[in-house]
Amino acid sequence: MLRRLQIQDGRVVENGEGPVWIYVAPDETERKFLVETMRLDEHTLASSLDADELGRIEFEPDHAAIIFKRPRNYSSQDNFLFKVASTGLFLFKDRLVIVMAEDAPLFEGKRFLRLQSLPELVLKLVFRAIFHFEEHLKVINAISADLEQEVNTAMENKHLLNLFTLEKSLVYYLNAINTNGKVIDKLKASAPRLGFTIEDVELLDDIIIENSQCYEQASIYSQVLSGLMDARASIVSNNLNVLMKTLNIVMIALMLPTLVVSVFSMNVQLPVPQQGHLGPFWAIMAAGAASVAVVGWLWLRKKV
Repeated sequence: MLRRLQIQDGRVVENGEGPVWIYVAPDETERKFLVETMRLDEHTLASSLDADELGRIEFEPDHAAIIFKRPRNYSSQDNFLFKVASTGLFLFKDRLVIVMAEDAPLFEGKRFLRLQSLPELVLKLVFRAIFHFEEHLKVINAISADLEQEVNTAMENKHLLNLFTLEKSLVYYLNAINTNGKVIDKLKASAPRLGFTIEDVELLDDIIIENSQCYEQASIYSQVLSGLMDARASIVSNNLNVLMKTLNIVMIALMLPTLVVSVFSMNVQLPVPQQGHLGPFWAIMAAGAASVAVVGWLWLRKKV
């Protein structure tokens, strides 16, 4: 699917003849056009659609190809797994081609209100990806805090497995943010070749700082979550042990009166003493109740 936009009055707006081309999940016909007519490298084009590809910059005779990472939109079906996607930016002198595997909002936020050129748009798209990572990190931290409370009282592994999934997500995010940092460094080193102005270079410095802070934040979250996983697993195991101990005490308390009643109800040839009188019956019942009371008293005393 192809959308065409242009920069008008400092904003990106829909325009069928605009220089900003956005391809979302291009079909075979569109890929053939991009490779044969626009002369995009076929491998680089495929990398724009591959979530496992690392970010990089490649220079062709008539354009620069930039692959950077961004977080995918999260949904409840992802089951606490935050995923990463790739985006390809192919910057020509008079055109910017954006290739993505799935549709996503690209031009949200106040950063896209005062655009002047296509190179500046490239930088702000990378900046937007960093800000998107930071938003997801806040969500991951909030979900992790909620799951911690659940783990403290849970006796099953469901919440613990969700924490493992969040930890896995942070590993993917760290790798993506790190590879974006290398792309940003190369953007700055290639600023004259890409046509960046002095203002664009200053924006690049801000992007470098923001990406570094984003990486440190993700690293802290990952280390804290990883360091506490063993403790949380021990909590789940301890909760299960407490439950099993309680069940054993209950079983013992039930077995003692059963033993007392069984002794006096054995089918033997000799007559049972005081057979036919109600007094011994109540005495047996009292003995069974006393055994339960003794077990309960010992248990409470041991707990204290």
